[in-house]
Amino acid sequence: MKKIAPLLVIAIFSIFSSGCASFGRGIAEAYFEKQEAADTRLCEVTGSPFEGIKPHLNNAGGKMKVLMVHGVGDRLPGYSTQFLEKLAKSLNLTVRAKRNKDIFLRDPLDESKKLGNLRIHRLLNKRRDQELLFYELTWSEITAQQKAILAYDNSGEYSFRRAEVNDLLKRFSNDTGPDPIIYLGDSREDILISFTQSFCWMTKGLWDDLPDQQAKSCTFDDLAAVENLKNDQYAVVSHSLGSRITIDGLQRLARFFSDSSFRPELDRPKDLVKALQQKVIPIYMMSNQLPMLQLGRQVPEINSQQNAYCNPEGENYDKRILSGTPIIAFSDPNDLLSYAIQQNFVDKYIDSRLCADVTNININVAKIFDAFGLGKFANPLDAHIGYNTDKRVVALIAKGIGNANTSKLVKKRCQWTETID
Repeated sequence: MKKIAPLLVIAIFSIFSSGCASFGRGIAEAYFEKQEAADTRLCEVTGSPFEGIKPHLNNAGGKMKVLMVHGVGDRLPGYSTQFLEKLAKSLNLTVRAKRNKDIFLRDPLDESKKLGNLRIHRLLNKRRDQELLFYELTWSEITAQQKAILAYDNSGEYSFRRAEVNDLLKRFSNDTGPDPIIYLGDSREDILISFTQSFCWMTKGLWDDLPDQQAKSCTFDDLAAVENLKNDQYAVVSHSLGSRITIDGLQRLARFFSDSSFRPELDRPKDLVKALQQKVIPIYMMSNQLPMLQLGRQVPEINSQQNAYCNPEGENYDKRILSGTPIIAFSDPNDLLSYAIQQNFVDKYIDSRLCADVTNININVAKIFDAFGLGKFANPLDAHIGYNTDKRVVALIAKGIGNANTSKLVKKRCQWTETID
């Protein structure tokens, strides 16, 4: 059979190249559609149960607030629309504000510095008793100027010499490849300030209180932010490099709130720090790259001390930053840029004051085909970018697993193995 398979491939491609292309295309489509009919793609959840967003929409005293942080590549505000629409449908949020709000982020210590865009969406259910504020951070403006160095390579002067497919791949490489490199350089601090500013705006009050179409910075010295932190619920959804930015951003917040010599010009009320210490902020990581992006970096100053900081009996319990940071890491085995997170990685390479815990989700978001007997194949690009449109991923973020709200789709399609200490 192995000898016959290459002949089959040659025969089909021969048909495509002849005048009977439509006939050959029909054979190929029928072949793949037959495989798609029985969707047996992997979905394995290993870790602690988690609630998802759904239970927190019933928060009578506050709001559910979700921050989206994108990964590599140039983005424009609105990049998360498809994911947000699927999430809203899963949460039965059928009402939304007529207009979004856009804040052009600035550094409070340097208002001239452009730090990207924060777009806020307001979604509600039909009865108006459940509300979600969705904050979409677009930080790629920070790296765009440096990536312009490669713009000449995309011009006709060079691109016309490449084969068409290779030219597409080179453009993709020029768009995405530089971002992790730039992040390791001087722009990293600006990107992390952009994340901090986004989180700061999340601590502000009601929808009507948020600015729109303004270039503005945010500070934590607003007394109302203390009550908001106590009452509101928070979560982060990240993709690719965005996961590294999120963890580094939270670790930067840990430093800011614990070290008065770090940006001493800015106030940090003690009551706000205490309120933050009571929060559990889950991070839903799509195509997590934390292990790869840890290479060549120093470990956090405070590591491997979870018991001391996260256990109520621990000697440094009052010095933690968050009560808990559940990390829900989605990884497609066919995604060449994604990695599962082991608990010992969390212990050593994530600041102990975040009290992080990890749940790994091994999930095929890209379809797997039998390539005419040559072996199994999944498009690695689909495996990298397909998370935010996968119904199972959205359902897990919306309603979690191991609880009464878990969706029927997840119960049917995902296998869960609970882990304990």
